[in-house]
Amino acid sequence: MSVAPSPRSPLYLFEKFEAGVIHLNAQRHVVGMNDFARRVLPVDRMKPFDRFVLDFHPERSRPKVNFLIDQASTCPVAQNVPMTMIINIPEQILLIKVTRITDMAQQLSGFVLVFYDVTEIVSAQDAEPEQATSRRLSRLPVAVNNQVSFLDVNSVCAIESDGHYCRILTVDGWHFCNLSIGDLQDRLDPEVFVRVHRRYLVNLGAIDQLRREGVKTLLQFRHHPKILVPVSRVIASQLKKQLGLG
Repeated sequence: MSVAPSPRSPLYLFEKFEAGVIHLNAQRHVVGMNDFARRVLPVDRMKPFDRFVLDFHPERSRPKVNFLIDQASTCPVAQNVPMTMIINIPEQILLIKVTRITDMAQQLSGFVLVFYDVTEIVSAQDAEPEQATSRRLSRLPVAVNNQVSFLDVNSVCAIESDGHYCRILTVDGWHFCNLSIGDLQDRLDPEVFVRVHRRYLVNLGAIDQLRREGVKTLLQFRHHPKILVPVSRVIASQLKKQLGLG
């Protein structure tokens, strides 16, 4: 008797979801795609064929996709670079991976970009239809050993911005996430996750103490007493009210 893979497992993606496949030439122009990609992507509106692939990604996702293709161009790939990425587009969250294609002489001839629409497994199941363009996240995708795992949002203590990416703090420590803090703020429940600083989102339920050190306000977490998150002066009074302190 076989056991169904957990929704947190990468194997779940292969069994449950179809893969979108896009063929790029060496100049990173779209030259072909499979039927699933045609159904998922706005092909009729964007007319992507023979055009540069980055033209069809949101501005804040372009550096990530470009970086991913750059890494696929080189061999060997640095082992500490996650080759699988998550990008946030208005109605979907896509898990993407790129591999290069070489000719008989092992010269670069193009790329294959494979993607999965993981919106269903990272979004809250009870989201209303009118919220489809910004469905709340119930799981957060994180990169672990070049694979993607999905963390329950309730396990998250804080989220720290790291350029176009994030670090997510859970009881187990820090995890790398390919989404930006802006992506996550847009899709997390604002009653639970609050942007307390330009670099930090925090889970109100994970806060243990609100501390003052001189003119600074700092947050301390139940499971990580040595990690202190700054609170901006603008948000401090509002945060106290949300915590029932004022």
